[in-house]
Amino acid sequence: MTDADVERIANRVIARGLDGASEPEILRGFALTCRDAGIDLSRAMVIADTLHPVYEGRAFRWRADGADETTVVEYGSSSSGEVADNWRQSAFHHLLVTETSFLRRRLAHGDPTDFGALAAMKADGETDFLAFSQQFATDGRMGELDAIYSSWTTRRPEGFSDAEVDALARLMPALALTLKCASLARIAGTLVEVYLGRDAGRRVLAGRIARGVAERISAVLWFSDLRGYTTITDSAEPDEIIPLLNDYADVVISAIHQHGGEVLKLIGDGTLAIFRADDPADACTRALAAEATMRSAVRVLNARRADAGHPTTVPYLGLHVGEVFYGNIGSDDRLDFTVVGPAVNEVSRVASMCRSVDRLLLVSEDFCRVTPAEARARLVSVGRFALRGVGRAQELFTLDPALLGEAGA
Repeated sequence: MTDADVERIANRVIARGLDGASEPEILRGFALTCRDAGIDLSRAMVIADTLHPVYEGRAFRWRADGADETTVVEYGSSSSGEVADNWRQSAFHHLLVTETSFLRRRLAHGDPTDFGALAAMKADGETDFLAFSQQFATDGRMGELDAIYSSWTTRRPEGFSDAEVDALARLMPALALTLKCASLARIAGTLVEVYLGRDAGRRVLAGRIARGVAERISAVLWFSDLRGYTTITDSAEPDEIIPLLNDYADVVISAIHQHGGEVLKLIGDGTLAIFRADDPADACTRALAAEATMRSAVRVLNARRADAGHPTTVPYLGLHVGEVFYGNIGSDDRLDFTVVGPAVNEVSRVASMCRSVDRLLLVSEDFCRVTPAEARARLVSVGRFALRGVGRAQELFTLDPALLGEAGA
């Protein structure tokens, strides 16, 4: 392994990063390039913590023999349970607590199999094991992404040569930096989609960030709230509130996403979403399908929460269709990617009327007008109302009460 080989491999992995390759692609390309240069790698694994609402980090795996193995494993908190046990028994944890960056076990030469899966690796024919840690400076961290850990094995009887170990050590900074860039790009995508919504997040990452840049769109608007939320918060224990909001938000958001909607904003217990389609009738159909999915999931959720002695509620929902401006609104240093316009105010007023007429679902006359005939036949008028802040009276409709089942029971 020459200096020219090391430089070529480093340049190659950096180029893959600049091409936008994913972490598994970067790892696979790096391992294969090393093999081409004479380093007889048999297995490799990289782990990196992340910034994600569910997962603490991800592990990426590669094998030269092409064995059927999951190449990406997402793991939860390492503070307790099986994940914590595996972490504390790993070579990577040893590197962290000892503040070292390298560890080696010559498995075929009697070194102890004192970490994690080393005994199983030895039994499977691995002869040499290397582990590296590349720590990031404090200012270079994002969330828990504070280091890149990697391990490398060979089946060659004599193990790695000293020159190969030195070459891999010299290559680790380039690999770690490339993987960090790929991870940061993925983290950015996750964060904007989680906090802004899927479509809005993609638009922001694509460069739609200028203040005042918005497009006029026609969409079905969804606004839902939880019935009796204020009463529940007044009577429930404080530590009940966040789990309650999370349970019902999960049901509402999952139903919207399942039927192609975009959640734009969570406002306390309220949810603002849109359904877009070239054919407005299709958007109305998908919004009603999402409502039915939500009601079914709420029944299951309420049964589970009631059995556990937790307070229950049901969402009430307003649906409307109209033109809105969709884009960046705010100040130079605080923007929101959302929808604005009279139709947004109208859908919130439609939803608020659910309490007055004791219905879980109300749709506007504009929504009813563009709904396909089959679905429209299931809608019944509940009367004409002057909505607060809306210049014209609206006839509101609901599903035949029997079609809503016992969701509110």
